Amino acid sequence: LRRAAVAITSSKMAGAPVEVKLFGKWSFEDIEVSDIALEDYIAVKPKFAVYVPHTAGRYQKRRFRKALCPIVERLTNSIMMHGRNNGKKLMAVRIVEHAFDIIHLLTDQNPIQIVVDAIINSGPREDATRIGSAGVVRRQAVDISPLRRVNQAIWLLTTGAREAAFRNVKTISECLADELMNAAKGSSNSYAIKKKDEIERVAKANR
Repeated sequence: LRRAAVAITSSKMAGAPVEVKLFGKWSFEDIEVSDIALEDYIAVKPKFAVYVPHTAGRYQKRRFRKALCPIVERLTNSIMMHGRNNGKKLMAVRIVEHAFDIIHLLTDQNPIQIVVDAIINSGPREDATRIGSAGVVRRQAVDISPLRRVNQAIWLLTTGAREAAFRNVKTISECLADELMNAAKGSSNSYAIKKKDEIERVAKANR
């Protein structure tokens, strides 16, 4: 029996490459990024496929290097914030894994696709910045770059999940799953969507 198992594994090694699936469950094939502007900044193509969102890559060494970080890993990194959670990446990985299981049970879709849709929907496209001259400070509307849209979306999604789970019986995984599903639908029950609308409304007023 052991010989047979060895033969099977060696034939697998010799044959076609095994598809890399996130947590051994979720495929990176057929994931669509519907927003053409964010295509280069959301790393979900099969070449960015990983088994766990924990690559220990050095993504801060150079500008724009973080765009090459698998998008699920960026979400994981963003979850381990607020002093007591700093550096607890294994905990963050577990939270994301459970959230993905919940999303799949409730929607029957690939959770990676839900995350991509949520990020596309919750990144603000316009913001107001402060322009000051001679002591007079006023707001000026500016367009937001694609990378900042992705960064802002991830931050809003994880902040919404964190605030929903704080002092609540619901676990952070359940809150993250809810936040991602609502944002992917574009529902205003999502913290990220509400904040995005608010940011864009302020920017529109300051054009």
